[in-house]
Amino acid sequence: MSVRGYFVAFSKCTVLLSLRILLLVPAGLPVRSQGDQSDNKMMDNITVKQGDTVTLSCAQGDDVKHTAWLNRSSILYAGEDKWSVDPRVSLMTRNQEEFTIKIENVDMTDEGLYVCAVQTNSRPRTTSVHILVQVPPKIINLSRDIVVNEGSNVTLMCQASGKPEPSISWRLAPSSGDLASDDEYLDIPSISRQRAGTYECTAVNDIDTDVQTVDITVNYAPTVSEGRDVGVTLGQRGVLECEADAVPEADFEWYKDDRRIFNGFDGMEIINTGSLSKLTFFNVSDGDYGNYTCVATNKLGNSNTSFLLYVVIEPTSSTLLQGPRAVQDGSGGAMGVHSHTSLLFIVFLPFLLRF
Repeated sequence: MSVRGYFVAFSKCTVLLSLRILLLVPAGLPVRSQGDQSDNKMMDNITVKQGDTVTLSCAQGDDVKHTAWLNRSSILYAGEDKWSVDPRVSLMTRNQEEFTIKIENVDMTDEGLYVCAVQTNSRPRTTSVHILVQVPPKIINLSRDIVVNEGSNVTLMCQASGKPEPSISWRLAPSSGDLASDDEYLDIPSISRQRAGTYECTAVNDIDTDVQTVDITVNYAPTVSEGRDVGVTLGQRGVLECEADAVPEADFEWYKDDRRIFNGFDGMEIINTGSLSKLTFFNVSDGDYGNYTCVATNKLGNSNTSFLLYVVIEPTSSTLLQGPRAVQDGSGGAMGVHSHTSLLFIVFLPFLLRF
């Protein structure tokens, strides 16, 4: 018989053998041939991670005439002849002792039943093995970053694939580790500003972990810190500071009584930096003393606070001799200067001790 004729005959024999094996057994059950039960062997399942390499081996013998590795209805190798067009499949060993192939970069499509069919002089035998492919978790559907107003209801979604099926949990990061949710969905009713931040979705199975994040920005109206009155000596530099907590950041306006102050107005300077606004007086004059109001505004509302810029008179030798007197603020009101009284007491203390 010619080489070509032998190959054709061998191919027909192998195909008939594979069909014989596959047609006799329902899908998903161990493969049995028509030979003796002792001639057929079902190996333990092989569990492999996605991306790894798996080797499949079956025993040979002196009386083996033809061998083939099959995957479901496809012939991978018939003897040393490769039938599979998949470049990941290759022959490792074929001799009288073993017939071994390998599959590199295993994927989910490789999962299933594999059969090593051996034709001997007496009767055929088979070795069967089931490959189980484990897949690390991968988050495939995740809510986008969102911006909401305080008091809104928020729902985040996180879905993941993997085998075994991954478990999913949510938490606000950084946190103490307490779970915000152990489900695909995280519900936050009437969200507050304290619940704003970065939320982590974690998908875990026996193979690996996948983590992705969602940012929640919570908008709220400004809250202004209580104003601190400031005393400044005539002709000196003075600063009023107004701080507002708000998202988005607040815009600031300054007023003296009912009149709005603009940058550069009467030698004043307004500098806004994030949540802080500063009103600076470079050379305080009599007309600068008085009441000031800071107003912080964003699209959700506004808040304000008031300040008093009052005069401070430095003590001199003449004021010490004159005794305590009233100090006028910018609006004409009298303010007691207790420091002058203390100084006068210290000056006259030696005379009092003589008596």
